[in-house]
Amino acid sequence: MTDRYDIIIIGTGAGGGTIAHALAPTGARILILERGGFVPQEDENWSADAVWKQLRYRTRELWLDEHGREFQPYTHYNVGGNTKFWGSVLYRLRREDFQDLQHADGVSPAWPITYEDLAPYYDRAERLYSVRGAVGEDPTEPPRGPYPFPAVPHAAGMARLASRLRAQGLHPSALPLGLLNPGDPDGCRLCNTCNSFVCRIHAKSDADVIAVRPATQHPNVTLWTGACALRLLHDPSGQRIEAVDVERNGAVERVAPSTVIVSCGAINSAALLLRSASDKHPDGLANSSGLVGRRYMAHLATMLEGVHWKKNADEFQKTLAINDFYLAGPHAKYPLGQIQSQGRTHAVMAKVTGDAWRYRGIEFRHIPLWAYDEWVSRATDWLAMTEDLPDPESRVRLAPDGRIVLEYKPNNLRAHAELVDKLRGILADLGFWSPRMFAHSAGAKNTTHQCGTLVFGTDPRRSVLDPFCRTHDVANLFVVDASFFPSSAAVNPGLTIAAQALRAAAHIIETDL
Repeated sequence: MTDRYDIIIIGTGAGGGTIAHALAPTGARILILERGGFVPQEDENWSADAVWKQLRYRTRELWLDEHGREFQPYTHYNVGGNTKFWGSVLYRLRREDFQDLQHADGVSPAWPITYEDLAPYYDRAERLYSVRGAVGEDPTEPPRGPYPFPAVPHAAGMARLASRLRAQGLHPSALPLGLLNPGDPDGCRLCNTCNSFVCRIHAKSDADVIAVRPATQHPNVTLWTGACALRLLHDPSGQRIEAVDVERNGAVERVAPSTVIVSCGAINSAALLLRSASDKHPDGLANSSGLVGRRYMAHLATMLEGVHWKKNADEFQKTLAINDFYLAGPHAKYPLGQIQSQGRTHAVMAKVTGDAWRYRGIEFRHIPLWAYDEWVSRATDWLAMTEDLPDPESRVRLAPDGRIVLEYKPNNLRAHAELVDKLRGILADLGFWSPRMFAHSAGAKNTTHQCGTLVFGTDPRRSVLDPFCRTHDVANLFVVDASFFPSSAAVNPGLTIAAQALRAAAHIIETDL
């Protein structure tokens, strides 16, 4: 045993980074473990070739799908986790998302907390992550006060589209974005390399810049990079974690915590608990419910491009959302989901995606890069996103060699198809043409919005975590990332992870410190 800490936090993304920031001022002796390192500030941060073709920052680790086939997940092991690469869209869940909600393929279950329980922590999370938005435009927005900062103004082209969408009877609204000081000399440049790129000038609200670096300024906080948590070990009773085995500098070290907070992301957090099986926890740590790794969700997401003969002059176009179809209404008897404008697609990004396509016998890999450049320069990019529902058969498990196996069975497909058709119709009415062959979905291997593998609830027989994200079975073990989600909703999960991290931190301060 090398050392003892009051709190060990495993992971530095939206959950781990945020809870580290909240707990740092307490004076508790905190060790943060991150299996990766800091992403260097370099020209490649903004290079589509480096990010999308060379996959410079993605893990080289290979996971297995339900058929035993290897795939490279969209996952990044570095300080800040996947938030370094997010588009910084920071939505609150709608109030209805916390309740039982009938969908085309079943019921999205209620949460053990209400919107009102989380609202004050949403307020704090928005201040922490410098969220910019506008109140009163979105018909589905829950009760709230003003955003910390005004919305990022639409570029000229997007402003014209917003006006034309309103003429269609829709309610376009500003995307809530976490960006730092846009327009200032040292602030966000509103460039076309935000979505899926690292911000080279640290002007995006990611967990590294916003939370981890400030937390480590406290003398009681230690950050280990290149430190992979291998296993959690419990005491003879099986009810408390007494040590964490950490692979670091080519050796395995054992560190002792009073409290452990696992924040590895929904897939890796579940995998860590499964790897920590023992005689007291034969099916995986904290798994008396049998739900560790199960109920995996990731959203149904399809990218479309509206294309016009005229070139798109907007540099930063990720500012607009359409939530008219988020809930049931005249359009359908069940929710369809959300539509967002997206960051500009680069020619390399389009070619990497297109090289895998075939359409009516055409192999897109033969299309040269210059042709893609001509295409994307005339495109406006959109995302249609629909909630998928929790299914115990969609799960994370371990292969005999210890590798992660991700078994995902998409559902709610009819609603998503209807939403995509709605978006196609909207784009057509706006004068765009968008052939079906240019719709793209990552499908079952989309891990960007992973959630649900360690569901929280009040009944230990039907949940892994309690409403404050403490495991029912192990008193000093918390899991604070998107694992706790009972449902996926149809908005980006980042702000909800951060808000619940702040709520869990307040509970830990009150009860454990």
